[in-house]
Amino acid sequence: MGIDNVTRDHVLHTLAEYDGLGRQAFLAKYGFKPARSYLILHGGRRYDSKAIVGAAHRHVNGRALGSGDFSGGAATVVPVLTRLGFGVEGPQAGPGPADSSFATRLLVSPAFGSAESRRHWKDTLDQLVPFAESEYAGSLTGEQLGLLTKFHPGGEARFWGATSGHDAKMAEVSSGDVVLFTGKNHVRAIGEIGAIFQNGSFADIMWPPKLGGESWHTVYSLRQFEPTEIPYATLSALLDYKSNFQYPGQLVLSGERARAGIDGLLITTRTALEEAGAMARPGTVSELPVERQHVRSVTVDRDARQILFNRDESALVLEFCGTLSETTAKRFASAAGICDIYLDGPDGRELIEAKSRVGRSYVREALAQLLDYARYAPGGVDRLTALFPESLGPKERHLLHHYGIDIIHRAAPGVFERVPAPDQARERMRGIWESTNVERL
Repeated sequence: MGIDNVTRDHVLHTLAEYDGLGRQAFLAKYGFKPARSYLILHGGRRYDSKAIVGAAHRHVNGRALGSGDFSGGAATVVPVLTRLGFGVEGPQAGPGPADSSFATRLLVSPAFGSAESRRHWKDTLDQLVPFAESEYAGSLTGEQLGLLTKFHPGGEARFWGATSGHDAKMAEVSSGDVVLFTGKNHVRAIGEIGAIFQNGSFADIMWPPKLGGESWHTVYSLRQFEPTEIPYATLSALLDYKSNFQYPGQLVLSGERARAGIDGLLITTRTALEEAGAMARPGTVSELPVERQHVRSVTVDRDARQILFNRDESALVLEFCGTLSETTAKRFASAAGICDIYLDGPDGRELIEAKSRVGRSYVREALAQLLDYARYAPGGVDRLTALFPESLGPKERHLLHHYGIDIIHRAAPGVFERVPAPDQARERMRGIWESTNVERL
């Protein structure tokens, strides 16, 4: 039996259990991670949608469904919950309070200002820590070692953390959250949190406290880590802080402020892609067609591909979004990935994909991504557009226009020009966008 057999009473009983146990204990009991996209609205509270439906299934036949037993999201869990009369927040679940539907937190962590922090950076961010070796593993609990191995099966990872004075702030942080490492008036790197736990002994091995100093208490690994150099002023403009704000201490941001920073910098986490069904979870076993394998199951692993942050594309998107006046740029997650820009304004719905170069391979990549994302655009899409840092050559321009795709290019600092596709080509292609949006091929 599947999730379609879950009833409203089953969900209500499960919500009561969630309230009794608390969020962290409930998720741990049933083996789910915090929801990143879709939250149930009930009784003035918000609940992790996939975890609730999976746990509610035990009332159907005595067996709860685990995270790997079914897919979450707009095509599965959301229709079940809305049919049962529950409100759901999320990118394709209808309107809802915007500040609470974004569950990913954004940490701002000073990490490069003092000589001590720069030494820690060199030891555990510039290089991988072999946590599976006895020197480190001996200080880990079995559960902590298992969690680290789940995210980092190679037995090594980058690490950072916080002292016990930040325990209250760090209590709500979980895997998939984003951290900005700061120092010397810049964001020096961006990371995605993997495993997170409290272990002072393990921390002391990596970051021995100086005489009379304080040990670190919370420790987290990084699923992704990308050095960058973003001025504080750029970040402050996104977060609506004063331009001279210096980020002196640890910040944990949530809701719309976290969204503003993460989407504004065009950050894409593995966790968000996993939640949307665009990427397999760590250690996921997937069935493949017989002609593609000699064994029944394989472990899916895409850790070799860095997907967190593209500095050039982010800068281009930030500059372009600064020219918008009548609509707000958004992003949506889907099984195809996470788009760069989605506009829903007076001129209709427009999907925009940014590229940092104008070579033919970049143009073809933009074309493929736009056609893929268009299938999942909330409410459909009226216009597909590729954004570039400079004008395209005739062949590349013709390629995009043939498929009804507009071109926007940077003409001067803060100035962008649109080269629209012929109306006939756009109308011809719109039929394909609309049909695939319904069918979700």
